[in-house]
Amino acid sequence: MMLDPAAWLPAALAVRLGSVGLALALAKKPASSRWAAFGGSVIASLLTGALAGTILATGNPARGELLWHAASGFRLGFAVDRLSAWFLLVLALLAIPIAIYSLGYAAHGALRRRSAFLGVCFSVLVGTVEMVFAADGVIAFLFAWELMTLANAALVATEHESAESRRAAFLYLAMSHVATGCLIAGFLLVSAFTGSLGLPQTAGNPLSGRTRELVFVLFFAGFGIKAGAIPLHVWLPEAHPAAPSNVSAVMSSVMIKTGIYGLFRVCAFGLGPPPLSWGVVVLLCGGVSAILGVLYALMQHDLKRLLAYHSIENIGIILLGLGAGMMALSSGRPGLAALGFAASLYHVLNHAVFKGLLFLSAGGVVLATGTRHVEEMGGLVKRMPWTALFFLVGAAAISGLPLLNGFVSEWLLFQAFLFGFHLSPSALVRFLFPVAGAVLALTTALAAACFVKAFGITFLARSRGEGAEKAHESPWM
Repeated sequence: MMLDPAAWLPAALAVRLGSVGLALALAKKPASSRWAAFGGSVIASLLTGALAGTILATGNPARGELLWHAASGFRLGFAVDRLSAWFLLVLALLAIPIAIYSLGYAAHGALRRRSAFLGVCFSVLVGTVEMVFAADGVIAFLFAWELMTLANAALVATEHESAESRRAAFLYLAMSHVATGCLIAGFLLVSAFTGSLGLPQTAGNPLSGRTRELVFVLFFAGFGIKAGAIPLHVWLPEAHPAAPSNVSAVMSSVMIKTGIYGLFRVCAFGLGPPPLSWGVVVLLCGGVSAILGVLYALMQHDLKRLLAYHSIENIGIILLGLGAGMMALSSGRPGLAALGFAASLYHVLNHAVFKGLLFLSAGGVVLATGTRHVEEMGGLVKRMPWTALFFLVGAAAISGLPLLNGFVSEWLLFQAFLFGFHLSPSALVRFLFPVAGAVLALTTALAAACFVKAFGITFLARSRGEGAEKAHESPWM
């Protein structure tokens, strides 16, 4: 029955598959192909959002099968609990406005003649991210993971005439396959000890000693590459600027969060209670990613590359919360761990919202001016007032200003660090949490400085290029 939430995910994937087929059939009619692909994505994302909202509200997981072959016993199943549902909700909330934006964005400029390609790959990317979040076993997870990688690489290479796009797509593929190799090795080790191809579960996990440490390293490397955490980030600042702006929005808001999902699902909850050293590694990686990400962003003159480095910064903030939660859990403070995990998961949503808004606004600016370099812009607030307003709201949110969503999740994280300093019995926790809090405060201040510069150079002062002088608001459709 369609009233059964377990039927909504297969229905959403069926809609995506049908829209892909229809878009391909209408490839010679660009407008119709766009509406088929992106319209289907909106409908499917509504179903996904309904499923996620229902599971979050009721707490009842949904399980089912997508493919099943009786003779061989082969099956691809799905299982959506509250953790999966949270990430699916983030996906749905961002996929809908980005798909609507894409209807107009893909109709102009060089992308017009590639509408079918862009729409099909977009639908495949969103659908495979959906499958990653919902997979109930290793086979389904890796199948979706690889399809997601290929779809995203194709989208990065959309403007393949450009050497920059080809290089970015190749680097992304190379790093993604290193990540996949790490994940396969980790899953094989877990399977060898458990005899199961299900995703690692805490209950009854037989891993111990060096094997458990090795499995953690493999999974942290594999998921960390996809998330874009420093020092595993090298593909991210190349791929985001090279991709079309609607794709950049999906990549930053949703796709890189598959790495965060994997770290939560496997490293934090799937390999047994995490030792203190794991939390320290995640916390340190988060701190380095946050501070170096924002410092690199301050030096950028390419608007989309600047936003890409801020994705690394915010992945670092998310990892700070995850690391804090893992350290608190290992110290016997489940309440404090819940606060760290909540701050991290809430920032997953908040970053998706404001970074999606920033990339879509940047896409309008690049489309109107014909350049990504901020020195060739200026004065756009008069010619593109709505775009300037949306960019300003996103900039204020990412800078952690009060009353906006970025402030709330960062404040929760500050609270976790403050409580950890007072409540944890571990001297290492009492030392690292204040340091992490100071790093977070510095990161927030530097992010604000970066976006004051970015907004001022892009939208204020006088026009400094021919494209800026002729700029106008992007068309709605």
